[in-house]
Amino acid sequence: MPRLPRNLPSNCTFHITVRCNNKEFNLAKRATRELLLEVIAKAKKKFEFKLYGLCIMRNHIHYLLAPENPEELPKLMHWLNWYSAMVLNQFLNRTGHFWEQRYFSQAISNNDSDRILKTLRYIHANPKAAGLRLGFTYAFSNYGSYAQLTDDGLTE
Repeated sequence: MPRLPRNLPSNCTFHITVRCNNKEFNLAKRATRELLLEVIAKAKKKFEFKLYGLCIMRNHIHYLLAPENPEELPKLMHWLNWYSAMVLNQFLNRTGHFWEQRYFSQAISNNDSDRILKTLRYIHANPKAAGLRLGFTYAFSNYGSYAQLTDDGLTE
């Protein structure tokens, strides 16, 4: 049975999760997460989207983003996952699938600011919940930009 097409309504922000293949900890090294940040910066130049939330964990990533045109989301995610897999596989001297299956996406209406904030809090709480940090500040999350009102160059 073919899979259902993605729900891509307009005037929405999307919570996207991408997990490493076989739940492997391919993003555990600091250098791989830094390389992934460079790939995301390249995607920002190639595609029109606003990145509100970001958290790179050891085996998955959370994005909270809003593409200029929702129909472009599959192209954005295809390129981001393809390019990051190619770059990270080469860096880690590995072959095969880097990311597991399809990315998970959930559309959130831009009018539902409460739900957007709850999703952003969930994304930022991920490192604490996983036991990586005692607080919310984490080098590979944009929480620090929100907390200190600074510009990290990637997120809005």
